Amino acid sequence: MGLDVGDATIGIAVSDGLKLTAQGRETLRRTQVKADVNHIINYILDEHITTIVVGLPKNMNNTLGPQAEKTMQFVKQLKKKIQYSTREIHEVDFVMWDERLTSVAADKMMIQADLSRKKRSQLVDKIAAVYILQGYLDSLR
Repeated sequence: MGLDVGDATIGIAVSDGLKLTAQGRETLRRTQVKADVNHIINYILDEHITTIVVGLPKNMNNTLGPQAEKTMQFVKQLKKKIQYSTREIHEVDFVMWDERLTSVAADKMMIQADLSRKKRSQLVDKIAAVYILQGYLDSLR
């Protein structure tokens, strides 16, 4: 599973069974951390997710800024919920993945596809999650 965690939305992507390609699933409109975490846990259970690749928004000089701190805090809360969940959740590995320029690449791709600005704004986080997950999948080969 790939996640592009933002303040207002979370882009979600999953891979095929052979772990070759990433497909965008949805852009989750964030409400409360608890609800967001529960939504992702449902994916973990339904899709038998074993690895979550989370985009880490580094600065161009390779430092971590405020958004990276927020992302790491969200991952910490997700891990805690998995650990103390009353539901039977298998072991899940987390990979923090450098996501610099994934949103830019996603936006460029959608512009080339001639999507409207409104449609691009609805899809950018989901497409960024695909880029994050696909980058990880490609690194495995």
